[in-house]
Amino acid sequence: MQCKSLREWMKTLEQNGLMKHVKKEIKLEFELAAVGKKTCGKYALCFDHPVGQNLPKGNKIPVVTALTGNREMYAQAMGVTVAEMSGHFAAAQSNPVPPVIVENAKAPVKECITKDVNLYDLPIPVHHEKDNGQYITAGVVVAKNPKTGERNVSIHRLQVTDKNHLGVLLLPRHLMALHRMVEKDGQPLDVAICIGLDPITLLASQAITALGFDEFGIAGALYGKPMELVKGETVDLEYPAHAEIVLEGKILPNIRQPEGPFGEYPKYYGPKKDREVIELTCMVSRRDPIYQTIVPATDEHTMMGAVAREGGVLKIIQHAVPTAKAVHLTPGGTGRYHLVIQIDKKNAGEAKNAIFAALGSSQEIKHVVVVDTDVDIFDPVDVEWAIATRCQADRDVFIVAGACGNKLDPSTDDGLSAKMGIDATVPMKDKGTDKFLRISIPGENDIDLGSYLS
Repeated sequence: MQCKSLREWMKTLEQNGLMKHVKKEIKLEFELAAVGKKTCGKYALCFDHPVGQNLPKGNKIPVVTALTGNREMYAQAMGVTVAEMSGHFAAAQSNPVPPVIVENAKAPVKECITKDVNLYDLPIPVHHEKDNGQYITAGVVVAKNPKTGERNVSIHRLQVTDKNHLGVLLLPRHLMALHRMVEKDGQPLDVAICIGLDPITLLASQAITALGFDEFGIAGALYGKPMELVKGETVDLEYPAHAEIVLEGKILPNIRQPEGPFGEYPKYYGPKKDREVIELTCMVSRRDPIYQTIVPATDEHTMMGAVAREGGVLKIIQHAVPTAKAVHLTPGGTGRYHLVIQIDKKNAGEAKNAIFAALGSSQEIKHVVVVDTDVDIFDPVDVEWAIATRCQADRDVFIVAGACGNKLDPSTDDGLSAKMGIDATVPMKDKGTDKFLRISIPGENDIDLGSYLS
């Protein structure tokens, strides 16, 4: 069984020497994010004494970040190797384990309950220079389809506007669709914002699924047992019983207020616009909660989306091209825009079919490269080598204009984007010949260099 709470994961990191504590006072305005960014990928951080302009003196809530700053950490959380992650996640998505509901007494997150919500009591950082104030960045938002009651789980940037209101960025995805269903009738949409969760729950929230698919079922499959949820106090929702903090509230109908700018995963600022507003009605938490933040545009941020999306994308591609073996959403492509696919090509045209399937799997994917099984998709040098030696632009590169892209990509026209596919596989007519045979030295992989050097 994998870790089912933030605290269990932190304990695992501590045991492995991957969790460091910052015991000095650290400012929530920029300093915390700067230190977190510097260490992300090396080890996780717990800031024991955060201080801030809006935070009451004597605050005892610590802040943690960079809890999964590299692929090895995610692999450990999932109990598999790095190479196995996308396939393992795809299998969990195909075989979800429905969650179970527990009573308040068995839900640590219900140890403290207040209807007088004050966001300024929480150590919420200001991350980037031009950010429009404090932002919740690791809040998993739970909502329900008002017609079917089916849960939806996702992550959105959340701007603190006052003690009990948040601005929220809704892109044209599931949560926006659910809100629009009730907004047309002048009704609010219940939401629960869950802060302080284990890596598996965060990953599950990022899965590429159809509307109506409960992402908590993926978490259960990855745990190896049903995820435990508890009923809300003021909302008709269920949320993780082992979360640190949950903010209950409603996305208000027909109200828009300025939100942004905010430093996003493409390493640019998402612009300021009038956006939806959440009014908070209740806060529940552990007695001694831990606040979790993700510093935007760090590896923790980009990989959280990449690792989960890879599983869903691989599943879709394999329906079209069964010879697809693995996929990788690259860090340089922001973990969203650039995809490398590895296939064991058996027929001419399979690489292009894989590209079509990938581009159709997610509006965010912008550039796709397909390589053979002898190419390491996690090694950018190896992928570039395949493009350099196995691709001719007039034959193997194609561009699709006017497709739906991501509005946070500043190169798009408000989300309207071109897509590109690159076939960097060996042509079928040359398979089995020496024309594209990689050079090798017999015994090279067995050499123990230390035995040769004094």
